[in-house]
Amino acid sequence: MTSKKKKFKQKLLSKYRLVILNDDTFEEKLSFNLTRLNVFVISGFSIIALIALTTVLIAFTPLREYIPGYSSTSLKNKAHQLVSKADSLEVALLINKKQLNSIRRVLMGDVFPLDSLKEVNGNETNNEVFISIPTSKEDSLLREKVAREDKYNLLEGEREKVNFVLFPPVKGSISEGFKPEDKHFAVDVVVAVGTAVKSVSDGRVIFAEWTADTGYVIIIEHANKLLSVYKHNSSINKSQGDYVETGEVISFSGATGELTTGPHLHFELWSDGHALDPTNFIAF
Repeated sequence: MTSKKKKFKQKLLSKYRLVILNDDTFEEKLSFNLTRLNVFVISGFSIIALIALTTVLIAFTPLREYIPGYSSTSLKNKAHQLVSKADSLEVALLINKKQLNSIRRVLMGDVFPLDSLKEVNGNETNNEVFISIPTSKEDSLLREKVAREDKYNLLEGEREKVNFVLFPPVKGSISEGFKPEDKHFAVDVVVAVGTAVKSVSDGRVIFAEWTADTGYVIIIEHANKLLSVYKHNSSINKSQGDYVETGEVISFSGATGELTTGPHLHFELWSDGHALDPTNFIAF
């Protein structure tokens, strides 16, 4: 056993000479005296150093992004930004849906009573307790009158909010006035085809499209929750989202749509869900 250990130790410590020669002249360029132990030690340290260098490159340099399983910092940031944008788009979509529903009610002439606003806003009313009270004929007539006034007229507080004068969209004679009882929430102003239609106030265009019933329609949202509606246009030169100033030309009058009775401008005013008589604010 002892002789084997001595032989193994002798093999490890036996010296060898590594010589580098010029292949043409056989001139000795470099030489090393090595033992097997030296080779093992140098090889071991080289392997350890290579492993350590690879670990450092993977852990602390951008090279790790090219290794499957590692996530990129930029990809994480982009994913976070996309999630934020998705949340913002979802909120904007809900707002646009509510706005489109309001515009649809304006176009269809469908006005909700004030009592239904809570239901429209999506609030639950299941926990409310309703008491049935017998009513007389006079009480029913009074309720109907009050409901009609709430539906078509302004409240006193709202009259104070819309105490202003607007720029006339066109100049002409009124062929049909404001008749909410007939669901005509507008004034029809007779003008020639191609007459310039102007914005009554500063605002943002929220609708500018063709409709089968009323032709080219433009709806502008102004301050104080005021909406102005222009129907039966022959053409429009503004798009949804455009900002317009008072007196700026937004379209040209015509007689488009199935419900038209001739060349005129069908003009509506709405304030916070209530139809207004345009002649109270505009001198046509």
